[in-house]
Amino acid sequence: MAKMVRKQIYLFPAQNLALRRLAKERGVSEAEVIRQALERELAVEATAGRDSEAAWASILQFIRSRRSSGAALQWNRQELYEERESI
Repeated sequence: MAKMVRKQIYLFPAQNLALRRLAKERGVSEAEVIRQALERELAVEATAGRDSEAAWASILQFIRSRRSSGAALQWNRQELYEERESI
């Protein structure tokens, strides 16, 4: 097993009860429930970063394609407001 680092945390009473319940239901230690939750959080964070990078790449591609085609983006404040209100 990999070397572990001991941490001490503070929980609200409701969180403590929930932690105990989850550990008992899953048949694992409370520490394991916390480790699993941390791993899920890290996975979500990693995915969000990739999604953001992909979105930014898509935006840049769109801007470059508009520039190369000579098409100008034109709008006015009222059109933007109406579009936002229709969503």
